[in-house]
Amino acid sequence: MTITANWSYPTAIKFGAGRIKELADHCKAVGMKKPLLVTDRGLSTMPITKNALDILEAAGLGRAMFAEVDPNPTDKNLEAGVKVFRDGGHDGVVAFGGGSGLDLGKAIAFMSGQTRPVWDFEDIGDWWTRANSDGIAPIVAVPTTAGTGSEVGRASVITNSETHTKKVIFHPKFLPSVTICDPELTVGMPKVITSGTGMDAFAHCLEAYCSPFYHPMSQGIALEGMRLVKEYLPRAYKDGTDIEARAHMMSAAAMGAVAFQKGLGAIHSLSHPVGAIYNTHHGMTNAVVMPPVLTFNRPAIEAKIASAAAYLGIAGGFDGFFDYVLRLREELGVPDKLSALGVGTDRIDEMSAMAIVDPTAGGNPVELTLDAAKRLFVECI
Repeated sequence: MTITANWSYPTAIKFGAGRIKELADHCKAVGMKKPLLVTDRGLSTMPITKNALDILEAAGLGRAMFAEVDPNPTDKNLEAGVKVFRDGGHDGVVAFGGGSGLDLGKAIAFMSGQTRPVWDFEDIGDWWTRANSDGIAPIVAVPTTAGTGSEVGRASVITNSETHTKKVIFHPKFLPSVTICDPELTVGMPKVITSGTGMDAFAHCLEAYCSPFYHPMSQGIALEGMRLVKEYLPRAYKDGTDIEARAHMMSAAAMGAVAFQKGLGAIHSLSHPVGAIYNTHHGMTNAVVMPPVLTFNRPAIEAKIASAAAYLGIAGGFDGFFDYVLRLREELGVPDKLSALGVGTDRIDEMSAMAIVDPTAGGNPVELTLDAAKRLFVECI
């Protein structure tokens, strides 16, 4: 089945196989004459990136790329990228790649016209109003994985290189003007990245669904996002060229990021310190910590999960859903413990202190205390 669509929720989304060919047209439509393509080191030499640069160059938009992006992007990456943007006289960003390339690309476009340090725009209260909105360059986003959903998000996660803490930087204009979702770009993803990014999308939908805050639109999107992951992630993992499965996973990733406007929870607040300290893959880390967090939250979410299980066609209520998560992880090669990702027990106190102040902790259905975080880390490692 061929899936092609144009959506304007939450931004303009050009969805369908082969639509990367429209890249230059959309850049021009938002006023770019000299865009900077921002991606990660691994993608910088791949054919899909060369093709994107070819498209820009053929349209007279130059061939500029910045790829000094760590798997968990840092303020140093951001500073270097902003310098390249300004020195090159660029007027917009093509954020290209997985979560790291997308997050850093958006942040470069945002910071290109600011005079204050990036930490002044952390997602706290109305700090975003400190920004000079006129100084934010236009953004066209092109996801090449199906996980973070950063292509439809109003924030970027940037790691403070001094404190090794992840900070959420927010502004409404972080939302790209146009997003191109071309599932053909995800066909070459290795199995481990398909697994990790897919479980990231599932974690976003699951935590948004379980969040106690009121947001019925996000609630519905989260539920359908989980269904798409259940139906299509195993297919995409088994056969990376299954374009239908790849397309539905791109939708699920975007849906997860739209849904988590409702909130996230302890899966993410545990995962963020681990990623900041040990540089683990974010989605894979989420997948490892998911079962212990589900058990921890059970008193508050049992009925809600039972309803989700029924919608997803999973028998047995909460227990049936929990068993499904364990089977899915096993099918996708997800390790059972964080120790398999190189995480030790020597920094549990430090990570626990970071977890309880992480901005996602407040959305957990059960209060995440310091003692609870320590117990969860012991169980997860």
